[in-house]
Amino acid sequence: MLPLPYHLYAAATAVAAPLIRRGIRRKMAAAGDEARLGERFGQASLARPDGQLIWMHAVSVGELLSILGLIRSLQAHSPDLQVLVTTTTSTSAALAAKRLPEGALHQFSPLDTPGAVRRFFNHWKPDLAVFVESELWPRQIVEAHRRGIPLALIQARLSQKSLSRWKKFPSTARALLTRFSLVLCQVESTRSAVISLGLSPERTQTSGDLKASSDPLPVDAEELARLQAAIGDRPLWLAASTHPGEEEQVAEAHGIFQEKFHDGLMILAPRHPERGDDIAHMLRNDGWDVAQRRHHDEINALTEIYVADTLGEMGLWYALAPVTFVAGSFSDVGGHNPYEAAHFDSAILHGPKFANAALTYQDMDEAGAALKVRDADALGAALLDLSDSSRAETLQKRAHEFATSARNIRDEIAHNLLMLLSKRI
Repeated sequence: MLPLPYHLYAAATAVAAPLIRRGIRRKMAAAGDEARLGERFGQASLARPDGQLIWMHAVSVGELLSILGLIRSLQAHSPDLQVLVTTTTSTSAALAAKRLPEGALHQFSPLDTPGAVRRFFNHWKPDLAVFVESELWPRQIVEAHRRGIPLALIQARLSQKSLSRWKKFPSTARALLTRFSLVLCQVESTRSAVISLGLSPERTQTSGDLKASSDPLPVDAEELARLQAAIGDRPLWLAASTHPGEEEQVAEAHGIFQEKFHDGLMILAPRHPERGDDIAHMLRNDGWDVAQRRHHDEINALTEIYVADTLGEMGLWYALAPVTFVAGSFSDVGGHNPYEAAHFDSAILHGPKFANAALTYQDMDEAGAALKVRDADALGAALLDLSDSSRAETLQKRAHEFATSARNIRDEIAHNLLMLLSKRI
């Protein structure tokens, strides 16, 4: 029995479907993805392969990156298994084209409207549906359950704000959650929260953070050597995955860094590379000498900030930088995954806003594997401190140890999913 709020949602999305389609059409045209527009309407652009198929929905870049190693583990344990990954953003689609393991397929996620969801399930007929983190679409969940498709939620996380919102609609939360056969939570507090919302304790586990067991990002060794030669022994640091408003702050910190290290270089990698031109324009207006990756600018002796505005090269920037500030933590975004940098023995700094990975950062800070800085001034001071002491080496070592200590998480999650899949045979 589905509660009234669900029926109201279903009716509203059905009535609004034409408006939603128009909005999506404009958005995808602006991003250059108009040729794949049909996928958002449930119209597949690829044939469904034979055999069992797991559908995994990962909304954007962070979620997609977190499951790449899991997909490889699933394929290793079950070579004949087919995997379909859906995402909603153009950036994640471009990354999927570069990074998905061989044999895995990508489509844009269908809108949660009646026609799109129906067409998607009619074509793909998944044997298991897996949602990643907190991206839950009510109609997709209800339709999968109605068709007898097992549902799993992995990397589950639930902020206090989200929990409070769900508690306002307890019958809806219970109706959706109880349709999941398995919910794997990053932390115990999330497990307790979903149980309080009505999920049976037998259906949920605390698995840890899947990102902890991810493989190191790929690095072009030839390009790494070329850039190392261009940079030489210049003092260097990386501002990774910055968001609007943070570029000004990391530039301010770089100014403090350059007060002592006049030839200091910052690599600035925005979370959304398409913002690169705007960022470079702003920095140049502020008097910085800027080179841009997307325009193939070379790093020379005058370059102060290198805007790394390309996709799929984050491993290269982590490999270059002895110190990394993981951004998203000076803004309300809530922080980003620190494990990517830790795999490359980079000393990790982060701001005070890290709700997306609160337990991870708390554990890393306590273990001396990362350092919290409150603002741009503190970031600049920390950069100077790390450049003048052995503390950077200690941070680098402990960060690497932290990142490699949880690699069994991935295999455990793969095992749980395959067990769930086997029950459908």
